[in-house]
Amino acid sequence: MNAPHCQRAPSGWGLRVRAGLWLLLLGVVFFSSYALTNHLSALRAPLPSIMFDWERGIPLLPWTIVPYWSIDLMYAAGVLLLPQDRRQLSSLVRRLLTVQALCVLGFLACPLTFSLQRPPLEGVFGTLFDVLMSFDQPYNQAPSLHIALLVVLWHAYAQRLGSTAWRWLLHGWCALIGLSVLTTWQHHFIDVPTGALVGAISLWLWPSRGAGPLQRARLSHDRTRRRLAARYAIGAGVIAALAVLLATGTLGGWSWWLGWPALSLSLVALNYLWLGVAGFQKDNDGRLSLAARLLLAPYQLGAWINSRLWTRRRPHPDEVCDGVFIGRIPLRQMPAADMALVDLCAELSAPTQRRAYTPVAVLDLTVASATELRQAAEAIEQHRRHGSVLVCCALGVSRSASAVAAWLLLSGRAASVDDAISIVRGARPICVLRAPHRQALKALVERGNETPYETSYETPWPLNKNEDKDGAGLRESITRW
Repeated sequence: MNAPHCQRAPSGWGLRVRAGLWLLLLGVVFFSSYALTNHLSALRAPLPSIMFDWERGIPLLPWTIVPYWSIDLMYAAGVLLLPQDRRQLSSLVRRLLTVQALCVLGFLACPLTFSLQRPPLEGVFGTLFDVLMSFDQPYNQAPSLHIALLVVLWHAYAQRLGSTAWRWLLHGWCALIGLSVLTTWQHHFIDVPTGALVGAISLWLWPSRGAGPLQRARLSHDRTRRRLAARYAIGAGVIAALAVLLATGTLGGWSWWLGWPALSLSLVALNYLWLGVAGFQKDNDGRLSLAARLLLAPYQLGAWINSRLWTRRRPHPDEVCDGVFIGRIPLRQMPAADMALVDLCAELSAPTQRRAYTPVAVLDLTVASATELRQAAEAIEQHRRHGSVLVCCALGVSRSASAVAAWLLLSGRAASVDDAISIVRGARPICVLRAPHRQALKALVERGNETPYETSYETPWPLNKNEDKDGAGLRESITRW
């Protein structure tokens, strides 16, 4: 066994010792910060409480203190046993520390108290409650640290369990833990969704695969992206202000649910301004990460409804030529089982049942770069050799249309940019290709004319340097695949 392989070994005493040291540090951070915020909140008493009237009907179920306490065992066992290498251990530790930090900040910024008085309890369950209350106080409410940790641990355990039966057992027990924060009279309802939100943010910041959204973040200087970021930010601000106004009206505390779409639009604005497509966390399988789906659910719902309304009169894909289709992103299944998918949509998940799949994620309402157009065109031609191909974006009118136009140009099926756009519009009249798209297509052809390009496939895809910049006569200059 060589040295590099040893470094990637999935388990070993060295990793477990390292995990044990991290668990010790996490325990110190957990108990010290939790006790400190409890102490500081007690100094600021009396504190307000946020509770819905219907919560008075939630029964006290003493036996649920058992699943409530079980998260401590899940926490310790998760850190010690779940990670299979240093990267997994580092990711889990970062998530747990992030959860702790965000919840502590929430406790300090908006201290709350639990408003119901728990009656004395006896027996084993009463003893467990007494142990809990020996270091806990009725503060540290929203966001629930218990729920936030549960989200992170639930996700970590689910990734390791391959058996369907064990996964369902995990889901049932974790759901019971989540319910127990209410039935032990430890938290009010508002603490639950806010705690889940913190857990989702932690998962989003430290994804299981690939770099985190902040690691490659770069401030965009593109005017279109900045303008869209401003619009989404304004929308988030309006919804947040509406939530505050309605909180004093008939909706009361229910208006705080508007904080979810406000946060969702804020993240979208951040994606356009800074994070780019990485903020949507769409993987090579075409699925957005669980955290991204949770955080962006209101925006995704709006984007999906918008895509269906705009294309309601043309819901089916249109064939351009030679088995290449343009259309909106399918929801659950492909138009045909043997069809490949080239996906330019960054914000919506793609169906998993398809012959082949290539993602080229591009932000909505923006123009794909020459590099992205070339990547999409290459994928179209590769998949077309083995059957039909659907090139899609949310609506199938701009991002996907420009990709097909690029394929028409680089394959010699169109003699110029105008010719390519005309072919695409002829096949799908609702396509929208404006001056910026035309410029990107011209840049694609010019870049190809300056430097012959070879794809990663077996046969090169060269461009003749003597061709004019609009791609006239391109067909003769391209080597057949």
